[in-house]
Amino acid sequence: MTDQLSDDERSERDDDWRDRLDDDQYRVLRECGTEPRGSSELLNVDGDGVFRCAGCGQELFTTDEKFGSGSGWPSFWDPADDDAVETKIDRSHGMVRTEVVCSNCDGHLGHVFDDGPEPTGKRYCINGVALEFETDE
Repeated sequence: MTDQLSDDERSERDDDWRDRLDDDQYRVLRECGTEPRGSSELLNVDGDGVFRCAGCGQELFTTDEKFGSGSGWPSFWDPADDDAVETKIDRSHGMVRTEVVCSNCDGHLGHVFDDGPEPTGKRYCINGVALEFETDE
């Protein structure tokens, strides 16, 4: 059995997202947008803490897994928990990439690549606008 939404239900949910998110967050999380390279205030965060989904608050990454990739977006070598994110094939823009979404709200976060550091070799390249940082201090 599939979970199909009526047009009215889909519109209600969309209105709820628009009420909760600012324009940039909505464009990235709900419309699979990308923030400009180097624009995120979270690029240089290095204090202890967690990065949560800006859409639903789920914990996605921690500063323990964050690294400076030089890509212009916050990068992580592993999610905070194996179930925190899901991946999907993304065939947009004339290429095949692996999209990363929040496993709780299905919000678009960014993409994952196989050019990251050990121990995983992964680089989760995440839009900072899709995240909220919560310091441990």
